[in-house]
Amino acid sequence: MESSDLTTRRNGRQRRVAGASTVPDHTGYMDRGETSSPEPEMEEDDILIRRSDSEDRRRHRGRLGIRGELGNILLLLFLYVLQGIPLGLAGSIPLILQGKNVSYRDQAFFSFVFWPFSLKLFWAPLVDALYFSRFGRRKSWLVPTQYLLGLFMLYLSVTVNSLLQREKGPDVVTLTAVFFMLAFLAATQDIAVDGWALTMLSRENVGYASTCNSVGQTAGYFLGNVLFLALESPEFCNKYLRLVPKDTGIVTLPDFLFFWGVMFLVSTTLVAIFKRENNQGRGRRNVPEETQGVMETYKLLFSIVKMPTVFTFCSLLLTAKIGFSAADAVTGLKLVEAGVPKEQLALLAVPMVPLQILLPVVISRYTAGPRPLDVFYKAFPFRLLIGLEYALLVWWTPSVKQEGGFPLYYYAIVFLSYALHQVALYSMYVACMAFHAKVSDPLIGGTYMTLLNTVTNLGGNWPSTVALWMVDPLTSKECQGAVGQSCSSSLEAGLCVKEGGVCVTTLDGYYVESVVCVVIGLLWWLWLGKKMRRLQEQSPGAWRCRVNQ
Repeated sequence: MESSDLTTRRNGRQRRVAGASTVPDHTGYMDRGETSSPEPEMEEDDILIRRSDSEDRRRHRGRLGIRGELGNILLLLFLYVLQGIPLGLAGSIPLILQGKNVSYRDQAFFSFVFWPFSLKLFWAPLVDALYFSRFGRRKSWLVPTQYLLGLFMLYLSVTVNSLLQREKGPDVVTLTAVFFMLAFLAATQDIAVDGWALTMLSRENVGYASTCNSVGQTAGYFLGNVLFLALESPEFCNKYLRLVPKDTGIVTLPDFLFFWGVMFLVSTTLVAIFKRENNQGRGRRNVPEETQGVMETYKLLFSIVKMPTVFTFCSLLLTAKIGFSAADAVTGLKLVEAGVPKEQLALLAVPMVPLQILLPVVISRYTAGPRPLDVFYKAFPFRLLIGLEYALLVWWTPSVKQEGGFPLYYYAIVFLSYALHQVALYSMYVACMAFHAKVSDPLIGGTYMTLLNTVTNLGGNWPSTVALWMVDPLTSKECQGAVGQSCSSSLEAGLCVKEGGVCVTTLDGYYVESVVCVVIGLLWWLWLGKKMRRLQEQSPGAWRCRVNQ
């Protein structure tokens, strides 16, 4: 999963369309369904007194600062941590599957697990509009989705070993279905928590919501991916954490799933019982009116996409990452196939955290001007070259392997390669986000931005799935040691082994794919890249959506 994926997940909720009535924060004590009813006439002094009381409450709440809402901030942080757990687990499964010699076609099938966060725009309006007002607008979705997440994890804790350790190989179809549901539920929970954060925190402290989002999701992903892979590895635990070696890690996948399944159920029950939503309505909200707003949102999205400049830009976003797909999707799996411990690869992400924090700050200085896509265009060929360097790294890896593993200088080179890749990736990502903010129609900025971010994420998802799918068809193998046998299919490979032969790879499809992707990427850069740069010369009116037409 790319970094852009994590950042743009915050944009899934529905925004209020321009022209819709808004209620000031200090009127939050009333039911919103009552705002349209006529108020009794009041004396001017009464109005002034109410305004003064409201301002006093706001000043008092502002003076409290973060201390006055520390409980709400910690709750938001915890909810986002929970959200990152299933995402981290989903990211660790391909590495586990690779150790069990599944095909790259199976890996491609499992990659659909990472699509829901890129597609959540399509059901986010429903989450915003349909709810039980007495229970709470956000809790109506948060509580059932987190209960389902917990139940799915408990189900997996009982069945995951049988799904991974079948005689015929892992049951990739069932694993994909279950983890797809986990990702779908986590994306739905993200929409609900993002919306709740806007009312849970006061106006003075609402800026902490994005901090809770980024820190919580990162921490949850770290727990579900890096920490789990390290503690699940017998080699890592025996080398660094144990005095007496054992055949298993400190933590097993069923134990990890059971623990977090229980955590989801317990924490969700506590939230459902003890946490009330701020400014919660009392049943007077009209659901049909909200449903009409949902339809208006979908019509608005369609009207945005129909605009010539937006349609061109979306087409470019959907094809821009084809050149990087082999490097981004396949390289890590190829390193595991070559013998690099999966937990060591996961741990390389830890020293990357400071770099990932600093890069957006530094790069934003160059994307803040009128032409942010110039940075995108200049970083593009460097990221293509890093893809070729990744292929060389995979080719070099088997020759470096020693009896005790890989030397320290090898991991230093892998780390440096990954760091350079992050610089190029973040340069393109920050430039793209800056351009989205620049061209989005301010009247419908939330919907506009979310649409562009969704297209950007999809532009990375589908090439990665295709890249994984094409590795096996592009790979050539021959049967050595058995006359008249071949290895063109899994059945023929099995016959080769039965006859005393062995299948040897003569041409790895990963290298073919790496070269083809770089060539496609170079052609895209020379032809379509310039077209993307010229979009910056369009007038602001070319990006404005005429909603009423």
